[in-house]
Amino acid sequence: MSTEALFAQLKHPNPNLRSRAIWELAEVYDADTIASLMANLGEDDVVLRRSSVKALGAIGPDAVPSVVEALLHSDSVTVRGSAAKALAQVAVQHSNVPFPQIGLDGLEKAMADDNPVVHIASAMALGEVGLQAVEILIQAVNETENLGLAVSALNALGGIPDERAKAALAAIANDPSKDVYLQETATSALSRQDLVKGFKKS
Repeated sequence: MSTEALFAQLKHPNPNLRSRAIWELAEVYDADTIASLMANLGEDDVVLRRSSVKALGAIGPDAVPSVVEALLHSDSVTVRGSAAKALAQVAVQHSNVPFPQIGLDGLEKAMADDNPVVHIASAMALGEVGLQAVEILIQAVNETENLGLAVSALNALGGIPDERAKAALAAIANDPSKDVYLQETATSALSRQDLVKGFKKS
């Protein structure tokens, strides 16, 4: 199937055909493929946009520089939010290789984005990155004055089975000077971390 036909299938109503097109594009991609997928991140068509996010994730580390550029410099909130989600997909689909440093740096910067769609999606993406992102998330929790971002970072830490993350969550959960909602979120994240750790051991 031609590249043009694969791109057309990214918005097909059949999810199986969309999924097949995503993975076939990831097998035959080049710089033009990445550029075309990036151009779709601002599309009004939600199906096409989400398929393009997944395709960039399937391509993996080679797509990261272009995605980070959009995450940090696009004027469109939709594009920036989609870029953060694409980085999360890279982390999920390529968990067997180190997440690119440029992606970590980009997501850390994007947590300072004024728009909650972007900074929350960036914190969630760092949660998908996992161990490499623990210190970045801990720093965000401890330094931000943005309650929504702090909550997102705490929840992200709750999904990472790591002693540093556990210690940071416990410190907030047990600190009476912290916002009550933050304490409750940290307590909940601690419980979830134990579940994640047990699941990954089994």
